[in-house]
Amino acid sequence: MKKILIAAYFMTGFAVFAQQTAAPLDPMQDKNLMTWYHQDFASSNVYGVNTQNAYKYLESKGLKPKPVIVGVLDSGVDVEHPGLIKNMWRNVNEIPGNGIDDDGNGYIDDIYGWNFIGGKNGDIDVDNMEVTRVVKKYQSVFEGPNSAQNKANQAKMPAEFDMYMKSKEIFTKKSVEAKQNYETYKRISDMIPSMIAMLNGQNLTPDVVVSIKPTTPEQAMAAQVLGQISKDPSVAGKSPAEVQKFLEAQMKEALDYYEPQALKQYNLDYDPRASIVGDHYDDYAEKNYGNNHYKGPDAQHGTHVAGIIAGLPQGNEVQYGVGYKVAKIMTVRAVPNGDERDKDVANAIRYAVDNGARILNMSFGKPVSPGKDVVWDAFKYAESKGVLLVKAAGNENEDIAEHVYFPTNFKNVTDPKPFINNMIVVGASTNDNEFLRAGFSNYNKKLVDVFAPGEKIYSTVPDGKYEYLQGTSMASPVVAGAAAVLLAYMPNLTPAEMIESLVKTSNKSTVNAMINSNTNNRFDMISEAGGVIDLKKAAEYAYTHFYKASANSAPLKAKPSTIKKKAVKRKAVKK
Repeated sequence: MKKILIAAYFMTGFAVFAQQTAAPLDPMQDKNLMTWYHQDFASSNVYGVNTQNAYKYLESKGLKPKPVIVGVLDSGVDVEHPGLIKNMWRNVNEIPGNGIDDDGNGYIDDIYGWNFIGGKNGDIDVDNMEVTRVVKKYQSVFEGPNSAQNKANQAKMPAEFDMYMKSKEIFTKKSVEAKQNYETYKRISDMIPSMIAMLNGQNLTPDVVVSIKPTTPEQAMAAQVLGQISKDPSVAGKSPAEVQKFLEAQMKEALDYYEPQALKQYNLDYDPRASIVGDHYDDYAEKNYGNNHYKGPDAQHGTHVAGIIAGLPQGNEVQYGVGYKVAKIMTVRAVPNGDERDKDVANAIRYAVDNGARILNMSFGKPVSPGKDVVWDAFKYAESKGVLLVKAAGNENEDIAEHVYFPTNFKNVTDPKPFINNMIVVGASTNDNEFLRAGFSNYNKKLVDVFAPGEKIYSTVPDGKYEYLQGTSMASPVVAGAAAVLLAYMPNLTPAEMIESLVKTSNKSTVNAMINSNTNNRFDMISEAGGVIDLKKAAEYAYTHFYKASANSAPLKAKPSTIKKKAVKRKAVKK
């Protein structure tokens, strides 16, 4: 799920920003903040995941890790990022750049993975939201000019009609919101030069803002914005040039988020699929399409996720992923700027499993899923191969029993148990013990398994850079990295055993969960675990309950049963 969370005072309609008595350390210089999610709760009182103590514990038992391939099903990964390149999986059975499917798996030159949202004509960047596609497909079927035929179709296709009505409601609401937000932020962006002129060369302070006397509605709005940001310690007291730079960055983030929504994602006439990918989208059996463009047009999200799992410190950068000693990243591009398509998700899962991935991270989701059965079949396939699926809970601040977030491991939210035993669903936590649930995170006692750090997460982004991002998209790879550590040192673990180890050893909290309900409004009541994962405790639990020494003596081998080897000469490829 590609969801950028814009500065609080813009997203909440210019609500008052929390004042602080002293300016905090610059986040881009704060090494403790950069690595907070690795901290040990017992010694720091911060709900980190206790990364280093987990490694120390496992190594104290004399265990030797074996690399674990983690499939990142996402927007793409900058495979040449200096913080990732040493931990990228390489397909040693494929000769780079020769235009031949050397390993016979149906994908040419798939060295680091595959891209299911590209083709010979390029790569998809922005795509529709799924509700847009559903409305477009069924609008004429259920609400066409012939009312009698509409009623007949509704009676004949009740499931599709229910999905259409749900999609139409969401589409109508979200498309209006997207256009309004786009117009608002475009208006603010256009006002920046006059806003800076209103400072009259003075540094930004509350007193300076009070002295401004607006004479037009636009100036009044500009003064209001200046008043709000003057309370932000990171920009208060700054020069006009610095304020302008700050505002331009904020507005660029907002417009980058809302412009695609307003113009493309919720546009019934927009469809990039046919001309770029060239497949038959409704043919769910079709598998051999795409290209090997691992990065794609915008790999920020996927690169950030990959770094949380397996980033390596380099140069002056201290960032490292939870599985940095053991995980190898396989990138499978399936998530555009918009909603992923079910066909691509199913194919991405099967590709990753067939090529040796033991853990798949899925930081995406949507409210409707026309091809959910195909995705569920892929889930079952992964389960049959002993592959763990790690799934983000979503960023809508909703109870996902009331607002289903696909793909799910429950075919119906009323089912007592999931239909597979190899998926763990992850909510996002913070480094603030009083507000431990990230305010955007979805939740549910039965449908969310655990929480993990997902706010203020510093990790790799394209072009050798690093940024802070937040979302359950960041919490999910924390858990994927933790699972990779467990599996690397104890290869006999099953997905169910890894899940049990992480769930039963989480650090609980009874703090107010800040949910929209007076019932069960405690952090320990909004997930099965009732807490935030602790990798060291999970390692102890798994070692005590499930470890089998004999299984640690043989290296893991991928079993791509569907791959037929070709009799070709191969050059040595370094892994």
